[in-house]
Formats: sequence, C-alpha cells, structure tokens
Amino acid sequence: MKIQEADAKKLLLAQGLPVPPWEVARSPAEARAAASRLLHGAGHARQVVIKAQVLVGGRGKAGGVRLAATDDEAEHVADDILGMSIKGIAVRKVLVAPAADIVRELYLAAVLDRAARRILLMGSAEGGVEIEQVAATNPDAIVRIHADPLLGLRDWQARELAFRLGLNAHLKATVGIAKGLVRTMLANDADLVEINPLAIVREGAGAGEERLVCLDAKITLDDSALFRHQDHEALRDPDEEAPADAEARRHDISFIHLDGTIGCMVNGAGLAMTTMDLVKRAGGEPANFLDIGGGAKAERVAAAMRLILAEPRVEAILVNIFGGITRGDEVALGLIEARKQQSRDVPMVVRIVGTNAAEAARLLEEAHFETAASLDEAAEKAVAAARAQGQAA
Repeated sequence: MKIQEADAKKLLLAQGLPVPPWEVARSPAEARAAASRLLHGAGHARQVVIKAQVLVGGRGKAGGVRLAATDDEAEHVADDILGMSIKGIAVRKVLVAPAADIVRELYLAAVLDRAARRILLMGSAEGGVEIEQVAATNPDAIVRIHADPLLGLRDWQARELAFRLGLNAHLKATVGIAKGLVRTMLANDADLVEINPLAIVREGAGAGEERLVCLDAKITLDDSALFRHQDHEALRDPDEEAPADAEARRHDISFIHLDGTIGCMVNGAGLAMTTMDLVKRAGGEPANFLDIGGGAKAERVAAAMRLILAEPRVEAILVNIFGGITRGDEVALGLIEARKQQSRDVPMVVRIVGTNAAEAARLLEEAHFETAASLDEAAEKAVAAARAQGQAA
C-alpha cells in the first residue's frame, strides 16, 4: 500500500529523522493560511513549495510542484494545482512546506531484498532523479549495503555509507538518518522507505549553517502486515485506489492486473503461477493474477469473476481450482451465479479437481460450461477460445 508524502513524513518523524515542517491543504484558502504561517512565522521562510499529493511520479514535470513567495501567490498556485490531473489522478490536496536552500541533493532508500532476505540500503550522490535512471546510466554511482532484519543497520555500516556518498562532513547526521530509515521500515513493516532527495540545505542568512534533511519521502507498506498496524488503514487514500483493487480487497482476493487477454481464476498462489505459465506455453497471455484463497465461498467466486470481466480486453477465462478446503461445488455455484450477471459473453473453461469435484462437474454440465480434465487441456482450450473471440471481433 502506497501512502501520501505527508503521511510518509509523519512515519519518518516518529523515528527521529530530520524533516522540515509542512502542512496539508485541501483548498486554496487553506494553502494561503499555511503559507502565511510558514512565511511570517518563527521560521520566516523566503518561499514555500506547494506540492500535489498524488501517488504517482512525475509531479514536477506535470506542473504539480511550484514555488510561491507571498500569501497571494500561494493561494493562486494552489488553485492551479488543486483539481489538475496527473497521470489520470485528480489532485485533491497539496503539501505546503518551506522552500529549502539546497546545497546538494542525494538519494537514500531502504528496500526489501527478497533474494538476499535482508534489508537493502541504497544510496546515490545523484539525488532528485529516479533511481532507475541512475541505475541505467551510472550503476556504479549506487551504494548498496545490506542490513540484518534482526540487528538493524550497524553504526559501522552507516559510516561506510556516509564515506562512500561523500558525506564526511555530515557523518553523525548520515548515521542517524540511515539507521532511522531502517527503523522506519522495520517498525511499519514497509517494503520501501525512500528519501529523494536527501539534501544538504543552508539555513540562515549569508553563508548560513548546513544540515542534512529529508525533503521528500515515499513509503510503501506491506499489505499482508496491515493486521499488525490497525492505524495504517487510515493512511489508505480511497480517492486514488483503483475500483478493482478496492473490490478485491473487500472480498479478500489477491488480484494483480496484467496485459494479456486470458483472465485467470485460481486458488493458491503457486497454482496461479503454474496456470499462468501454462497459458503462456499454450501461446496465450494472462490478463491477471487472481487467487481466491482457501475456503472460498460462492460469493467470493462471483466477485472474482466480476473483477476479471471488468477488464474489456479479456477474451476468455480459465478457472483452475484444486479443492482442498475450497469446495468444488461452491466454486461451481459462484461461477453459475457470475455468468447470470455477465454484461458480455466471454468464453470460459473450467477445471475443478479435489473436494466435491464430482458435484461441481454435475452442476457445470447442467449449466453448459466448457470443462477440462487436465491443466494442459484447460490452457489450450482457453487460448483457442481467446483467439476465436479475437478473430470474431
């Protein structure tokens, strides 16, 4: 689950990381009031930055990040940004913060390295740009250090990071931020905690004092761990969640969009991956990953079918169920009900084995479903049906 920048900064602050003050505004008037407090308050900021709060990248290029030097200008800028669309997402709130006098920008992130079973700390002296761009053009510029998930990041590792990023003059601050980044990840069961940019900023008049601060933050939380963090559910932004994803979450269905034309409904992640592989081997492309989970009832099966059919490019559907605690007859009943509700005619191939498979076969036969006895047969029939559907169109 991705969370908004303002919420990500709160989680960083909770772990003691240096984050400049900010306010969230949902109207031009609120943005004006926030800017007034920052421009004329204790900090006496010379300018404020107004940033669109959306869960997509490219805000700056789209005009969603702008500066303002007065209350009036802040209100005008906020009026321009609020309601604009960035990659199809409408901006409903903005973050208002003091504009920093940046001396140098860097990149720092903690990510989950599943292959190494460790937390991977990545740093780059090239901040303010996408890390993928740095990896493609100058991979040697990325510093990688693994942290033990039980011990966290050790002081010597954080010092090594600082030296390799050229932050010798900010050694203590770098150590604190790097360790705080890993703490934030562990405390919140996050998959990603990213600061981009991590910046050396100049504070005060003239030469001023330089310090290291987190100017932007991006955090992705592990959906599977949300039960351990009841307060995190409040961080979900329903305005930016795709309707299909919200529907899948309501019915406890694991659902991921893909680019193919063959919808897949399976129980169990391993069987789902196998089914997708067989579809590809038969010459087709899966349109989704969908796992209805164990013990699925007819209602969840019908909901899963609605999710698949909501995608216009789906030309055939393959249902592959291995019944253990999931009863085949319940799945069959759900499929029959879902077909009654179908808004368009999409061919479906069903394979059900295991618990109550015989009763499922009877129900499906009476309802005139296309069935298959083996995995290969099911995949081949689904691919053939999709091709026929595509040619007919």
